[in-house]
Amino acid sequence: MVKDAYIISYARTPVAPRNGALKDIDIYTLGALAASACLAKVGMEPARIDDIVVGNVLGPGGNPGRVISLQLGLPKNAPGMTIDRQCTSGLDAILLAKALITSNVAEALLVGGVESYSQRPKVYLKRNGEYDREPIDQAPFTPWPKQDPDMVLAANELAKKYSLSKECQDLWSIESHKKARKNSDTVSGEIVSIGDIPRKDQFTRRLTMETCKKIVPICGTITPANTSVAADGAAFVLVVSEKVANELQSPKVRIASGLTIGDDPTMPGLATVPAIKEALKREGLMQDSIIYFEIMEAFSAQVLACLKELDLDSERVNVGGGSLARGHPIGASGAILAVRLLQELINNNGGFGLASIPSAGGIGTAIILEKE
Repeated sequence: MVKDAYIISYARTPVAPRNGALKDIDIYTLGALAASACLAKVGMEPARIDDIVVGNVLGPGGNPGRVISLQLGLPKNAPGMTIDRQCTSGLDAILLAKALITSNVAEALLVGGVESYSQRPKVYLKRNGEYDREPIDQAPFTPWPKQDPDMVLAANELAKKYSLSKECQDLWSIESHKKARKNSDTVSGEIVSIGDIPRKDQFTRRLTMETCKKIVPICGTITPANTSVAADGAAFVLVVSEKVANELQSPKVRIASGLTIGDDPTMPGLATVPAIKEALKREGLMQDSIIYFEIMEAFSAQVLACLKELDLDSERVNVGGGSLARGHPIGASGAILAVRLLQELINNNGGFGLASIPSAGGIGTAIILEKE
């Protein structure tokens, strides 16, 4: 009989734009705040955690997972791991935890992601013995510069490919903010208190078409209004075996299926499509079986293109608002999607939910959760 893995707790920080409310909190403290709240919600003793897996992309390197582990007071023999698969990192951490549980390597893991754009180090390349005057803006994601597009340019190509007008992109962003504001009470239930910072995502606001029309485009139809802002934040979930879940008598959500898949690096925003299709196939589900979808909104064009490819009903997507209304703390964004999905499933009496996120380089991750 195949062993299952379950999520029994989850928590996240607010998401704040770069140089905003979280700018003075380092990634180790930010991660520890979310992770400790995750443990406290179910009364899980730190000593019972076998390991911690943390997605982080922009940090100083080293192993932030180990630092957070020690800061939390986890057992010293819990080594800590940090993974960087760009935007998919937070969801990939959850899939890795599932693999460790089902293969009997571990019984309880804290997994998620953390990012601080505000404290992002600058990286300078050295050429011919001299450092560049300017830091790099984007690392290479393919070995071929002509097949390694800037993310904004790639989003604009999707807008052209799928005939997505600026107006329809702006409308999606407006609706994302509207849903986030309408569901602020629900969303606050997943957010940990940090000093006097409100338990809400700091960027969410009343966005109007009038405002959108005044904003200067970055490229083509892509504007700051329909692009997710660089942000700070952290999110963690507690993944355990069925045995541990039963011992704690905690409500549990099964990690049904999921995978990370490579796709066309020149159209990175579409990588969610094959990931979603394969995750559904592996669980033997149709799209109509999924009650809620949490799909990354790095750009309106990116999520709208994916909905077109999947012929997916937008009413079931990002019902509490998406990252256009929050921001995009890269290494944490996938874990935040999972936390949002968990909150909706638990508040609405269960069923299947799916979270998916694309990444630079043409990588997509999808995960299906089931509240039984």
